[in-house]
Amino acid sequence: MSQTRTPPRLSAWRDRLDARALGVYAALPTPLRTRTRRLGYAFLPILQCGLAAGLAWVIAFDVVGHERPFFAPIAAALALGTGMGRRVRRGVELILGVIVGVGLGDLLIAQIGSGGWQIAAVVVLAMSAAVFLDRGALVGTQAASSAILVATLLPPGSAGGYERMIDTAVGGAVAIAAMALMPVHPLRRVRREAASLLGVASSVLREVSEGLDDDDSDRIRTALQDARDTQPAIDMVEEQLAGARELVRISPFYSRRRPEEVELARILNPLDNGIRNIRVLARRAIVAVDDQVDAPPALAGLTWHLGDAIELLARRVADDADAPTDAEVHRALRAVSAQARRELVTDGGLTETVMLAQIRSILVDMMQVAGLSKISALAALPPTVRTPAVEPEVLEEWPDSADRPLRGVPPLRATRASMDRRGGRSSLS
Repeated sequence: MSQTRTPPRLSAWRDRLDARALGVYAALPTPLRTRTRRLGYAFLPILQCGLAAGLAWVIAFDVVGHERPFFAPIAAALALGTGMGRRVRRGVELILGVIVGVGLGDLLIAQIGSGGWQIAAVVVLAMSAAVFLDRGALVGTQAASSAILVATLLPPGSAGGYERMIDTAVGGAVAIAAMALMPVHPLRRVRREAASLLGVASSVLREVSEGLDDDDSDRIRTALQDARDTQPAIDMVEEQLAGARELVRISPFYSRRRPEEVELARILNPLDNGIRNIRVLARRAIVAVDDQVDAPPALAGLTWHLGDAIELLARRVADDADAPTDAEVHRALRAVSAQARRELVTDGGLTETVMLAQIRSILVDMMQVAGLSKISALAALPPTVRTPAVEPEVLEEWPDSADRPLRGVPPLRATRASMDRRGGRSSLS
């Protein structure tokens, strides 16, 4: 099993996107550039943590009147953190865990005393109650730590435990307010990471194409490993989207960004599917080279052109100033789709057929990322069966064969273009 790493191509695409935004950044040495990028993307969350921690202390000390409200700033900093995941959820879990832990701990320790077995019993009960109430990991750990604090440091029946509950609530509330009133830009990060992943997909397809041309399976294996190593980045995008979804609901500054969040959430599933299909294509290409299969050169060329089209899509998702329009991206993907015909592998075997099928699947995924519906994406592909479920937009003249599509066979699901043609009108999808 390979060790998970950040593939060089993913780092390269992140650098390309950052360099377009910051000219000075592009001139830095590579090690310093990496550290600068890491600090740049974490600085605003760090600033949030600092300001929220200070404000939480002021409120708990000056307003509430607690003498040493040390947990108010701790709760604010823990709830915010530097990650861009579900921060609101994290704050709620923190507050709930402390309330459960302190409440049960103080109640039980006052009855059974303090000691080794009492601590064990309190932790078990507090964590069990926390897990029963909520499935978040932070709830259980905070409940345990709070129960231990009550059982070891605070006198049974004292007000210290309840003061800690109030301090935690203050810190959590300040953290949530900081998220809403001083929001980080998670949607920009999601867009950047999604564009970087598409860039890796483009690069991997080109490597596969050149590996097929040069009969170099090692080159394809390296590209395949890079594609596999993008999974943590895909998971991170999903987590960031969850955080963005929370933010657009609570922040008055982000409520108008709801359509963008919905759009980015829409592309995540086809993006994930597309990269998975690219991995399958790369594995089959390795088989082709190792088995000395004489794959048609047109198949390698089609893979290369698909990589070119996906690079255009990456620039569009990144939303750069010089990004291509949606129409240009759709045109590029449709041009590749028009070439993904069954004639490419008519005289081939299983390996070539599987590769063509994977290319067609990748095209459907990437056209969905580009904004087309699945039906429109399927309709853009040349047919490979006699009765396709979706009527193709262009019905090519095949040589006579049993598999040649029948004109007039109604599709199971029709595109707008196909319905218009059936109504006697000429239209494009």
